[in-house]
Amino acid sequence: MLRAIISSGLKLNKAAFSTAALPAPNTNPEVLYTGIFINNEWHKSASGKVFKTLNPATGEVIAEVQEGDKADIDKAVAAAGNAFKFGSPWRRMDASDRGVLLNRLADLLERDRTYLASLETLDNGKPYSMSYAVDVPGSIKTLRYYAGWADKNSGQTIAADGDFFVYTRHEPVGVCGQIIPWNFPLLMMAWKLGPALATGNTIVLKPAEQTPLTALYVAQLAKEAGFPPGVINIVPGFGQAGAALVQHNAVDKVAFTGSTEVGKLIQEGSGKSNLKKVTLELGGKSPNIILGDVDLDYAVEQAHFGLFFNMGQCCCAGSRTFVEDSIYDEFVTRSAERAKKRTVGNPFDLNIEQGPQIDDEQLGKILSLIDSGKKQGARLVAGGGRHGDRGYFVQPTVFADVKDNMDIARQEIFGPVQQILRFKSLDEIIERANATEYGLASAIFTKDIDKAFYLVQGLRAGTVWINTYNSFATPQAPFGGYKMSGTGREMGSYGLEAYTEVKTVIVRVLQKNS
Repeated sequence: MLRAIISSGLKLNKAAFSTAALPAPNTNPEVLYTGIFINNEWHKSASGKVFKTLNPATGEVIAEVQEGDKADIDKAVAAAGNAFKFGSPWRRMDASDRGVLLNRLADLLERDRTYLASLETLDNGKPYSMSYAVDVPGSIKTLRYYAGWADKNSGQTIAADGDFFVYTRHEPVGVCGQIIPWNFPLLMMAWKLGPALATGNTIVLKPAEQTPLTALYVAQLAKEAGFPPGVINIVPGFGQAGAALVQHNAVDKVAFTGSTEVGKLIQEGSGKSNLKKVTLELGGKSPNIILGDVDLDYAVEQAHFGLFFNMGQCCCAGSRTFVEDSIYDEFVTRSAERAKKRTVGNPFDLNIEQGPQIDDEQLGKILSLIDSGKKQGARLVAGGGRHGDRGYFVQPTVFADVKDNMDIARQEIFGPVQQILRFKSLDEIIERANATEYGLASAIFTKDIDKAFYLVQGLRAGTVWINTYNSFATPQAPFGGYKMSGTGREMGSYGLEAYTEVKTVIVRVLQKNS
């Protein structure tokens, strides 16, 4: 796995991927915070309810967490609203000082890197080597990037007709509701917090009910960093809490990462309330196009990484691997061999590539889609079932002879199931690659740059990787999708737009004789 990550184009320090260089994980990290975080204080739920968060590697309970609902969301939104009031400490703070606070938060994540990586692995199931070498440093880098933007998101002066001086101001939107997923809990939290805080907004964030623990720990770190009360509020809970946040009339903007199905509900709920701003980063069924001129070993490894990374639990996974006819059979053979060598097991073991799926529901969905692939005539060449009898593990699975109309080629599996399809021409593959309701990501592997750029123009996807996959080395690059994969962009300077209102100021310049 570590070799695959390095070769994928993630430009991280190679020493970080040596298992010898990794600090030993804490396989039983103490869970310090399980409450609701409002106004820099910890609260119990208004209803008195709690819910269990489970270790997906064993199915055992890790901790009981306070279950927020509408009453708790109301309190959190009120706190965020007070913190956003004109004249409040947060609104009076110099923009550069907001950047200082973000850098302090990044410093604290760096200080507690081993603990955070261990807690993420315990609650989410991803390998500790990945949590430590990718998720935590990626979160730190994101916070530092947006710390640098805090005092640079400026408006413009405009050369207007007439005797007018015209300029624009970029002002914060207000109270931002943020709902993050379970597949990258810590990293997606950073993606949400960074641009919102850099531009001066206040936040009510709901973590996924499956993985609340790292978000709650970061809440305490935000207090330690010096963020004023009410600026960052965290309410763990289920769909009721998310719906209350989306529909709240005092929330000015909602950001959501998750399924397309839920994204539609969020778009609808936001429109029924106060027509708040919405950004959605949703599902995908991304095409990974392998042309016949590639280095076959490299392309097989990259396609393997593009699908199996994070147990296949990636919205941008290369889940439709299109391979040119001339190399198809050999590509299938080598892909099956690679999948059979993939190590699955205890995510705290530094030699493990693949941990468990997130929960029993996701396990059942994946196994059901694998069964549908068998029934609909795809050729199973690796895996195809559950791994072990404890926890939520799935065998690395590869299907060949997949057709575009099969369920496994149309539905987002969100698991370690690779589908390999055959194609013959560039124009054919453009049409087939775009024949999906999604448009999040895509990739092209070829030595012919002319063919690569021809395909880039034809593909309808928010990201196109060339000769790499899942390369998120830089927070400067925007990420988001076409079609049912969402609206808006996160990361880079584009990520600031959704958290900013543009105010135009027009001043009449009086002449001496007027």
